[in-house]
Amino acid sequence: MTIVSIVVQSLLVAYYVFSGSAKVAGAKYWTDMFAHLGLPQWFRVVTGFVQLLGAAALVVGYWYAGANAWAGIWLGITMLAAFFVHVNAKDPIGKSSPALVFAVLNAVVISLNASDMTNLF
Repeated sequence: MTIVSIVVQSLLVAYYVFSGSAKVAGAKYWTDMFAHLGLPQWFRVVTGFVQLLGAAALVVGYWYAGANAWAGIWLGITMLAAFFVHVNAKDPIGKSSPALVFAVLNAVVISLNASDMTNLF
């Protein structure tokens, strides 16, 4: 595992733990955001758990690099979906671009760990 992979992985773990926890806890920012996007509040909670599960897989990836690539796919798809939901809601680039940036960071993790995808444990 390279230093770049560890740094990006750590950044993603921090973001997804913070964001996922805030979604599950019902932080005002996220309840307002999901209402603005026209998504039900139960979906906010599901999204939070999806992010927390992905963060847990990234933590496992410190020991088993294959888990990083699978977590990157899981979270990358989530972030691409978020980006397209923002675009569909006609949000400004400032609100849509973070999801795209995190999708790209997940793609970096995937590419750095793709060779280990068959070696989960």
